[in-house]
Amino acid sequence: MFYLRPGEMAEGGAAGAPDWPALFEQRARSARDYRLERFYRAGAASGDTPIGEVPLVALDFETTGLDPARDAIISMGLVPFSLQRIRCAESAHWIVNPHKPLARESVVIHRITHSDVQQAPDLLLVLDELLAALAGRVVVVHHRAIERGFLDAALRARLNEGIRFPVIDTMALEARLHRQRPLGLWARLRGKKPVSIRLADSRARYHLPYYPPHHALTDALATAELLQAQVAHHYRPDTPLSALWC
Repeated sequence: MFYLRPGEMAEGGAAGAPDWPALFEQRARSARDYRLERFYRAGAASGDTPIGEVPLVALDFETTGLDPARDAIISMGLVPFSLQRIRCAESAHWIVNPHKPLARESVVIHRITHSDVQQAPDLLLVLDELLAALAGRVVVVHHRAIERGFLDAALRARLNEGIRFPVIDTMALEARLHRQRPLGLWARLRGKKPVSIRLADSRARYHLPYYPPHHALTDALATAELLQAQVAHHYRPDTPLSALWC
């Protein structure tokens, strides 16, 4: 899971979100890889669908760094859920070989070692299972640039075609609540800092329990619980997806 430094702003809002059902239909016709074709043929919900009526899946990646052009995925975790229930029995976690050296500082953070990744499969070998778990669901992440950016880059490198899919970004939802207005000069002079929208700090505002960070499956579970709390406190089950996704 990626965490913003204090004062760093997340992308926010759903403005400019494409017509996802139409885009999926077009990509199902043009996809060259059978796994991507099957993923797109599962379709995407329309923007007017209530959030309470769609299947969701929380997704989280651990990576060798923060730049999809230079770094790579080393682990993936996902947890299917709805607003009422988290389906832990259907969760999944993979360690994959990034085919890149691991920096010492990244090993300290995510605790995945060189020996772990040397024995792990390439992402392509688990792609069928990953896309099957995502197909037909709305993906929920905490900072979408990581999961969308890294998966797209990984597939472009392996299949010569990328991937696009809608997400609900719990970090962006927190940014709407707490980062809409920059701090004024007086507040900055008094040493006030922007409200943190990191995963753990966001969860603490809803009195959710603390989980040790930087494990893809744990962070996916934490993200699922966070969205449930956000909807319960600030939205309604009949809130349309178009108000939440991007």
